[in-house]
Amino acid sequence: MNTYQNYDTIIIGGGPAGSTAATLIAEKGYRVLLLERYAEPTFKIGESLIPATYWTFKRLGMLDKLRASHFPQKFSVQFFTRTGKATNPFYFFDTNPHESAVTWQVLRSEFDQMLLDNAAEKGVEVRRGISVRKVLFEGEKAIGVVAQGRPPRDGNNNLETIHGTVIVDSTGQRSLIGRQLDLNTIEPNLKKASLFTHYEGGHRDEGIDEGATLILHTKDKDSWFWSIPLPYNRTSIGVVGELDYLLQNRREPDGKLNAQKIFDEELQKCQPLKQRLEGAKQLYPIQTTKDFSYRASRIAGENWVLIGDAFGFLDPVYSTGLFLALKSGEMAADAIIEAFRENDFSETRLGSFGQTFVNGMEAFRKLVYAFYTKEFSFARFLSEYPQHLGGIVDILSGDVYRRDVTHIFPAMSKVCYFPPEVPLGSATQ
Repeated sequence: MNTYQNYDTIIIGGGPAGSTAATLIAEKGYRVLLLERYAEPTFKIGESLIPATYWTFKRLGMLDKLRASHFPQKFSVQFFTRTGKATNPFYFFDTNPHESAVTWQVLRSEFDQMLLDNAAEKGVEVRRGISVRKVLFEGEKAIGVVAQGRPPRDGNNNLETIHGTVIVDSTGQRSLIGRQLDLNTIEPNLKKASLFTHYEGGHRDEGIDEGATLILHTKDKDSWFWSIPLPYNRTSIGVVGELDYLLQNRREPDGKLNAQKIFDEELQKCQPLKQRLEGAKQLYPIQTTKDFSYRASRIAGENWVLIGDAFGFLDPVYSTGLFLALKSGEMAADAIIEAFRENDFSETRLGSFGQTFVNGMEAFRKLVYAFYTKEFSFARFLSEYPQHLGGIVDILSGDVYRRDVTHIFPAMSKVCYFPPEVPLGSATQ
């Protein structure tokens, strides 16, 4: 096993959260190593940005690169009821007459690579094809990682130990530190599953609605579909429902799961989407994921931080995943930079952004619970409380850290159940 010299910060994972944190830390002159396990860009879902990502992209120097890209522009999100009726689009510029109201729908293989290339340009040492097997600790203190490169040739499994002052877990749902320290808890009332793929062709709306995210309920409201327009005339299509409903209770007599059959059955219950996909070609076999709503009890410890999906993931319905990944990377970077200035790498210092970050997540969490309440609909809610349109658009835009959006929830709570907020813990709790 080889041992490598010390870095100021080691980022595990080259997704949007990791690239963001790495870039901002490196810009301040610190030595940053980013380890990405995949040697080449890969297919991922989570393709829709929301307007509040603008401010992080501005800090990263990414805005001009995104403007020059072929990613479709996104002006709005639109919902379809179980009867197939479409709401008016929620246009982000209705509450935000600024260029940040326009964002993008991204092909993740290209988008993630753009962020990694940007990080490398800013001085980050990016190493692809390196999988981190575990984080090394001395007591409560993280001191480095054990990493493995391509298939071994020298009989030692090609392992190397790399030391760093701060270890940032950006491993997504692998949640390396979270699993190592047993920090993760599934959201008990959001035990969902998803089936998804890409299509080529099909119908899109025109003008500024061409790039809209569509959220479509099935006729029994037991599931819903997303439809996200992408480059190359592709569309990302996925269905989400309760785990038992979508997967566990739909197994074949031999116990196997026919994901394509389930997907097709649900699509048959969503005629507006089925009509849009007439003549379209399915590009990939149906993929599945489940139990994706979770959160770690801590966001930092002594010399370590969790960001992006390594800390937690809510639900795909409002496309908050990329925003929260980027925002957590940005907020964590600021905390880490301050920790170096103060030479204080305690949980309190590194996790100083945690409660603010979680407060923003909580606004999204409440709106997720509203969406899954069968008695709730945005149309009915806004007909009774039209004054809350701005608050809803603010949340859909991601303005949960720049504006107070909590004023809409007392009215929603008359119809919706909101579970208690889950406070952040610490090593002493």
